[in-house]
Formats: sequence, C-alpha cells, structure tokens
Amino acid sequence: MQSLHNIGQTPYQKALSGKPTTPSRERTGPLATLSFVASAVLDVVTFFVLLVPIIVQFAVGLTRKASKKNISGWTALVTGGANGLGRDICLQLAQTGCHIAVVDLDDVNGAQTVADVKKLGVKAQFFKTDVSSFEAVSNLKREVSMKLGPVDILVNNAGVLPLMSLREGTPEDLKKVIEINLLSHLWTLRLFTDDMIQRKRGHIVAIASIASFLPIERMITYAASKYGVRGLMGSFASELHNEGVDDIVKTTTVYPCFIKTRLELMDALKKMGIKNRVPIMRSETVARAVVGGILYNKAHVHLPKAVGPFIGIYENLPSSVAHLAKRCFLRTNIPNVMER
Repeated sequence: MQSLHNIGQTPYQKALSGKPTTPSRERTGPLATLSFVASAVLDVVTFFVLLVPIIVQFAVGLTRKASKKNISGWTALVTGGANGLGRDICLQLAQTGCHIAVVDLDDVNGAQTVADVKKLGVKAQFFKTDVSSFEAVSNLKREVSMKLGPVDILVNNAGVLPLMSLREGTPEDLKKVIEINLLSHLWTLRLFTDDMIQRKRGHIVAIASIASFLPIERMITYAASKYGVRGLMGSFASELHNEGVDDIVKTTTVYPCFIKTRLELMDALKKMGIKNRVPIMRSETVARAVVGGILYNKAHVHLPKAVGPFIGIYENLPSSVAHLAKRCFLRTNIPNVMER
C-alpha cells in the first residue's frame, strides 16, 4: 500500500510474487493426483476440527443464560442524544444508574433530555458538538472528562437519513452523510478507546441499520455509511481481540429496522405505501434492546429479532433473487424526501 504522505509521488513498484524465477516442470501423473486428493482431504478435516469448538460454543450459549453486568455509576456518552432513539437510550441508561453525557447540536431538546435524566437521580450534562469534526470530538472528550469524568460507555447514535438518489442533492450533502454517519465513529473510537483499555472497563455501541445488509434505492449514501459502520465495528472488534483486550472493552452493533421517530420518515413510508408492511419499531423498544446489549455483552443486536437468522441467507442469494425478495418486501419506490 502506498504511503499516505506521498500519494501520487512515489513511483509504483510491483511486489515480488515469491515464486521461483526459473521455470519448473509441473508434476503430472498418479502421484500428483494422490497428493492433490490428500491435500483436499486434509483441508476438509481441518475445517471440521476447527468447526467443533464453534458449534460447542454456540450450543452452550443456547443453554446457558448470560450474566448481567452492573453498570451503575458508569458514565455513558450518547451522540445524537437530544431526540428520538438517542434520547430514549439516555433515559434507559440513566435507569440503570449511569451518568449521562448528552451530545447533540440541538441544545433546546438536549437541555430537556438532561433535565429528564436528572429526575432519575443521576448526573447529566449537555455538550453541543458536531461529531463529524475530529477537533470538536477532541474538545468534547476534554469537557466530558472535566465535568462528568472518563467515559465508560460510548454510544455512537448520531446519524442522518437522506431519502434521495445519488444523483440528487449537492456533493456537500453526500459528504455530510458520510461524515456524520461514519467518520464520527472513527473519531470517537480513536479518542475514547485507549482510556477504556487503561481503566480496564468499557463498552462501545454503534447504531447501524438493517440497511447495513439490505441496500435500498434512494438511500444510497445512507446504506453506504451503514455498511461502513458494520465493517468498521467488525474490524474493530477483531483488533481488540487480537490485542487481547476484548474482555476489557466490549462492542455491540445494533441493526434496527425503521424506527418511529421523525414525522418526515413516517410520511415518506406512507407515500411509499409500505407503512403497514414493514417493521416500524418504537424508539423505546430499540433503546431497551440497546441497553440489553450492553448489560449482556451482546456483539450484535438485530431488530426485530426474527430478522437476524435470515440476514446471512439474504446476502448469499443470487443478485436477481435478492432483488426480487427486496421488491416483495418493499413493493414500491422510495420518494425524494430527506429526514434530518
């Protein structure tokens, strides 16, 4: 990979293949066939041997109830916490005894959320921050540390849902979606994770979407950002595991269907003629599942739960069949509406 500091300047150099430069005669005949068969059998046996502990772990997980962790007294930071799902996550985390940092650009509703959280007997503070800016998130970390203490639970919830074609809007509109929905996750993970590792406790939640698996027309930038969140959290969890700190910092990625929050989205679904055909969830229900994912250290939360087992099947369908299945699910086109 080319260095980021000299993109377009350093001449391209082809990597060595590792193969011998002198030509060698290819082995043929019964001995070569036997060697190939033996190698294939060994690969199959190895696969099933490696599969055994996975099956055992899955079976044990079905029979053993996960232990519930105590997060009372922890400090939780929720982006997009002034309204909708973010607000409900703040309130439900407060009910577990967490102190809450409400992060949003909406200072009016942010202040109201803080007031409602404080009624539950915990500390709360509003922080007006543009989470798409690395500098702003850096300042946010310092402010939260001074006023509420170090962050133990990070909930990356902030996001925008533009219902428009890739060919509509301005380039700045498209860029802003990626910055808010995806880059903000990178900034918060980069800035808050090391402190969690040093203190030996932490939990990071990413609110993705069913669109992380089910790409829908007129939601292209949104789907791209949510696919990105899914890939980011998968790679991040793998990195924590390889560094041996995944028992210290837990991760949860949430994939909800449509949530009944903004009036504009409900109007759009009504115009599409699918408001009564697709799962539309209450934000309180989703928030409860998010907090449950934290309390029981769930790596993935699909909402509704019944969607989870079918996601992998859908992704492996031939494109024509997958498109037909999606059309049967939606049965119409999505209008040009933007929810912010």
